Amino acid sequence: MDGDERREEIIKMLSSASKPLSGGSLGKSLNVSRQVIVQDVALLRAQGLDIIATARGYVLYKKIDNIKQRVILVKHNFDQISDELNTIVDFGGLVRNVLIDHSVYGEMAGNMMLKTRHDVERFVEDISKVDIQPLMNLTHGIHMHTIEASSEEILDEIERSLDEKGYLYKEE
Repeated sequence: MDGDERREEIIKMLSSASKPLSGGSLGKSLNVSRQVIVQDVALLRAQGLDIIATARGYVLYKKIDNIKQRVILVKHNFDQISDELNTIVDFGGLVRNVLIDHSVYGEMAGNMMLKTRHDVERFVEDISKVDIQPLMNLTHGIHMHTIEASSEEILDEIERSLDEKGYLYKEE
């Protein structure tokens, strides 16, 4: 199988996957190394495919035409991560990413792709198990999320609920 055929197969595998696929598992299925997969994904991204690398593996992002998107600015502490994220997914929102505006590095982002309470639970377990800090800790709890939903009304409801809980950031 040449590189073009392998990349086509990667697209097919990601398109039909119900969960993220790791570079290692893709490599094993295609009989190549994880590094070859990383390079193939870079080439596919350069061709315009929206392949997102999450902590659990690669996801082919399929934006639906009617999906609405909004960036929200929030502030909270580590113990409130679950509640903040569950508030978003409970209303039918997708947490696409987390973004911070770092004073030295500029904008930094981490892909999340959380859409269920189960996704949130796994994410919180993952950041609790390892000795790393969430991006929000670099900016004293202030961070942004790109959230998506099927309507502006749902996005409004998510924002209203986050505001009621005190998570929306407001300059003092």
